[in-house]
Amino acid sequence: MYPSLMPPRQVKIGDAAAFAGTTPRAIRHYHAIGLLPEPERGGDGRRRYGYEDMIRLLWIRKMATAGISLDDMRAAFDEARDIEEILRRLEETLAVQEAAIKRQRAAVQRLQEVGNPLGLLSELVTDRLSHLPPGALRPSDVEALLVTERIFGPLGAAIQASAFIALATNPELRAEEDRLDAAEAALDDGVEPDDPRVEDLAVRRCAQQIALEQAIEAAGLDTAEEKLFEIYDADLKGEEDTQISAFEAITKMPYDFSPARMRCMELTAQLIGDAHSADH
Repeated sequence: MYPSLMPPRQVKIGDAAAFAGTTPRAIRHYHAIGLLPEPERGGDGRRRYGYEDMIRLLWIRKMATAGISLDDMRAAFDEARDIEEILRRLEETLAVQEAAIKRQRAAVQRLQEVGNPLGLLSELVTDRLSHLPPGALRPSDVEALLVTERIFGPLGAAIQASAFIALATNPELRAEEDRLDAAEAALDDGVEPDDPRVEDLAVRRCAQQIALEQAIEAAGLDTAEEKLFEIYDADLKGEEDTQISAFEAITKMPYDFSPARMRCMELTAQLIGDAHSADH
């Protein structure tokens, strides 16, 4: 029997919800926001839904499946807004969601290929480190890349990866790096900023940085860094929303460096800058 030939009747909210594929709570919300007009009530005071109400509910469910917001549905039903404009904005939203899903799938694939946690870094970084053997990077190296990516983005972390590649492939540089890290940590143990050890350590750190740069150049990694700028396309730039400024990082990350260690870092930066100026 066709619907038009059925005798008119009304159903309760539970039956209306079951037929439309929704819930009574959702229907009550539609009433509250004006998306679905309040129906007649029976002698028991409960809502009764007729054929037109059910048709409106079915259209609401179809539009929700298409991703149209409740506000846009109401405007469309009231003819207060051009449906073409609603659909245009919906298409833009879906395109953004599709790009996000694409990035998520790529991240999952990197995790499958590279493993955790390195695979959680951006593709630019994981590709940069792909030729290193398993275990070549230390957990602290990956953590440093994670922080750098947060501050300077995938490109900054990919460039920083050159230093870790050089350390992983040069045992002498790695050994000196370990000694410097231990010496810098010792500065937090009550050492005064004017202690001679601070300046001595800054000189050693500067020499280590220059040695690293030379190792990077000898391995051709600096040439690879230039290519990074060429492949840093729009897809990768979509990850820029994960970045914060260097100033925010310093103020928000729980760094607890002593004045002596901060002084050492300042002196090191000055020495490196002077060394580079002298080379030019």
